[in-house]
Amino acid sequence: MRVLALDPGLTRCGIAVVEGAPGRPPLMIAVDTLRTPVGLDLAERLLELDAHFALWLDRHEPDEVAIERVFS
Repeated sequence: MRVLALDPGLTRCGIAVVEGAPGRPPLMIAVDTLRTPVGLDLAERLLELDAHFALWLDRHEPDEVAIERVFS
């Protein structure tokens, strides 16, 4: 199973792809931090993040997506 994991944020958003199967240790496929400029309008920042997410979804074709719950 391949999972795209997101640690949400507007200035810094963590993104990773992990692959695993029962009885095997998980394997990190890709990891990055997506950044958007603080001075951009909120809508532009969200559009920029959306474009990055679309690229990762197309490139890595995950089976599932996991998003960290925001607690602050």
